[in-house]
Amino acid sequence: MTDSKEFQAVPQEEDLTQIERDLKFYPSSTTNPKVLTSNQIEQFNRDGYLRSIRIFNEEDVSVNRQYFDELLETVMAAGGDSYSISTAHIKYGKVYDLLTHPKIVSYVKDLLGDNVIAWGSHFFCKMPHDGKSVSWHQDASYWPLSPSKAVTVWLAVDDADPENANMRFIAGSHHHGHMTYRPSGSHEDNVLNQTIENPEQYGSAVDDSLKAGEISIHSDLLLHGSEANESERRRCGLTLRYCAADVRAGMDWNAKGVIVAGADPSGHWLNPARPEND
Repeated sequence: MTDSKEFQAVPQEEDLTQIERDLKFYPSSTTNPKVLTSNQIEQFNRDGYLRSIRIFNEEDVSVNRQYFDELLETVMAAGGDSYSISTAHIKYGKVYDLLTHPKIVSYVKDLLGDNVIAWGSHFFCKMPHDGKSVSWHQDASYWPLSPSKAVTVWLAVDDADPENANMRFIAGSHHHGHMTYRPSGSHEDNVLNQTIENPEQYGSAVDDSLKAGEISIHSDLLLHGSEANESERRRCGLTLRYCAADVRAGMDWNAKGVIVAGADPSGHWLNPARPEND
């Protein structure tokens, strides 16, 4: 029952029949950011990521974790697993609220511009010793979006560090454009289905260590992945996906897109309402 709609591999030939894809990095051109600093904008453009941005206090962290715990219990009782909760903002009101949270959106707006669409939400929860890794990959390989003006916000539900398999980035790898990948083998126990070999040829690996309630933000072209969690602690994060409003989506993915800043003058994104569940 794993629902991984946000991470279906998109065959290149199928891409071109639906949308001509522009897979190059578009640096942020924001000159007067509201919440980020000019140095942070420069760092994102250079390295492809920002990290350790505090969003929630300890009380909010506890509320978010309790909500996820209850949601995970419900999903697993229905036959899902800890990676099954995908496109969650279409189903669950509280996930919609996190995706559209003004504080999170303000950071994304400083990177993507005035008109911003939020279209994706997927929990990645590594249970202790579950054996699952996330192979080195680029988000853009999985998404029928063009051009590549998109970012992922990774919201830490639990603390994430090297011991419990935090995400890792290859700094600066987004400047290499779209990379060749191979299908992952079953022996890899990959949560997804693509693997990019020899990631260090593209730059240095950096740990994305986060405290619960913090976020990181990375480009859809940044090479990243994570090892299996061999610790006794769970490592859960909620990935929130955003793009500029002038991005176009194939495969009817525009139905997922919520206008969270500015407007969508073209009307391409369908802007679904908040679901009434929970």
